[in-house]
Amino acid sequence: MRLWNGWGNENSELTMELSDGLRALLEALVGPGTSLNQATLKEVISKVPASRLDDHSLIKTDPETRVRHARGQSLPDWLDMHSGNVDTFPDGVAFPESAEQVRELLAYSKENNLVVIPYGGGTSVVGHINPMKSDRPILTIDMGKMSSLLSIDTESQLATFGAGTPGPVVEETLKKHGYTLGHFPQSWELSTLGGWVASRSSGQQSLHYGRIENMFAGGIIETFNGTMTIPTIPASSAGPDIREMILGSEGRIGIITEVTVRITPMPEEEKFQVVFFPSWQVGINAARELIQQRVALSMVRLSNPLETTSLLYMGAGSDSSGVIALEKSLSEKGIGEGKVMMTFGVTGSARHCETVYELAIDHCAALGGFVDQSGLGENWVHGRFRAPYLRDPLGAEGYIVDTMETAVDWSKVSEAAENIEEAIRMALDDEGEQVHAYTHLSHVYGQGSSIYTTYLFRIGESFELGKNRWMKLKKAGADQIVAHGGTISHQHGVGTDHKNYLTAEKGEFGIAAINSLCQQFDPYGQMNPGKLLPCLLYTSDAADERSSVDLGGRRI
Repeated sequence: MRLWNGWGNENSELTMELSDGLRALLEALVGPGTSLNQATLKEVISKVPASRLDDHSLIKTDPETRVRHARGQSLPDWLDMHSGNVDTFPDGVAFPESAEQVRELLAYSKENNLVVIPYGGGTSVVGHINPMKSDRPILTIDMGKMSSLLSIDTESQLATFGAGTPGPVVEETLKKHGYTLGHFPQSWELSTLGGWVASRSSGQQSLHYGRIENMFAGGIIETFNGTMTIPTIPASSAGPDIREMILGSEGRIGIITEVTVRITPMPEEEKFQVVFFPSWQVGINAARELIQQRVALSMVRLSNPLETTSLLYMGAGSDSSGVIALEKSLSEKGIGEGKVMMTFGVTGSARHCETVYELAIDHCAALGGFVDQSGLGENWVHGRFRAPYLRDPLGAEGYIVDTMETAVDWSKVSEAAENIEEAIRMALDDEGEQVHAYTHLSHVYGQGSSIYTTYLFRIGESFELGKNRWMKLKKAGADQIVAHGGTISHQHGVGTDHKNYLTAEKGEFGIAAINSLCQQFDPYGQMNPGKLLPCLLYTSDAADERSSVDLGGRRI
């Protein structure tokens, strides 16, 4: 069973503890943490009000099920659950096992004017699945029981799954047929195929396999106005692509029940390698040239100087002798203070991997790179999904870790990365609080790159204070993203946390167009209201028929 207030499953072998060395490092970076009393599941359950739903055979209304579906995995969600300061819950949770049951639930919701929240793996970090205060009862529809392979077409390399299928089941099932999807976001263990489509997800090896929009070939979406089937067509010039209506729709249009994806034969070989460069700018140039010269890598990740040092020493724990020896060796080769670490991957046939690996190494060496021989690349791949597990032990010691991410053109990367990180680092200066922030480029493209900033700070004397500090940090980073013309989200989606910044990216006409699209499928604003879009009023006659509808916190 999943943890009710944190990342992962109960009794998971992947739980983490802070070493004495890491604890000392945290105190040196931001000061000593303050452990706070944390609410129990029983205490939060006691706050759940009576359900406003009538009995229904497909809907559970017991308090514990409602608590377990009340929040996702954002930092505010973590703070709410651990403080016990939770004041909104779904009135019920359904677990459909078929598209017919989804249609039945939508018909029931339409007849009774319910708010509906689609729920995949519950891993949202921007508020996608959180119920918002509403005069209407709220029904969460958990797709977890629709989680199997429905069909596979090896000749066309297509596979169809239930939308609630989590990453490990997708890969285990495809592997039996000799295939992989190759989509590995950091949430891979717990997130679902339908959630990846709805939030426009990006996997760690997207250079080779593509982002989810490259994999999404078709599917079925159940809406309040009927069933929409998107056929699988290799390519088309017949008008706008209907798939784009669903990609990134975040539950505002309907519930994805089936997803057909483009699959790839299992690679013969895969290798991950770390290369050190003497400076951030040299590293950026290397990453840009590798992708623009179309070196067929499966991933490129570049850590800035502060992240490079932080990762090396945090990973070393109490014994930093290996890091010290590595730094001495690098220094002898002219790679000292200001060094950066690039991790790249090659994936495919043995011959392909050998050729591309040598090409990448030669390119990096020509730019002054030094190839690590200690196995740091393999260490990265073995720990690629572990970072989310660090939040709970950090929180228990009084520390918070969170991230911000965007993507900009290459001409803006250096300045944007520096300014975003600096704004976050200085956002708590008025409180005299230190913030440890560092950055990496997580995905690279011919046009530009993502920028992913991690920041760590102290919760303070109360969970409320910790949330207030997070809000200041989030705003500081988001304002800089907008100022540099970046997307408000490269891979996490919009939800509630980013929606007020979306107009800067889409423009007023664009927001109006998306709003009209949602209205076409959801005329009364029942599908996940308050998410994705800034608060807008529906102006259609259909909306006027229900003047009491709550649209993301505003009344009409």
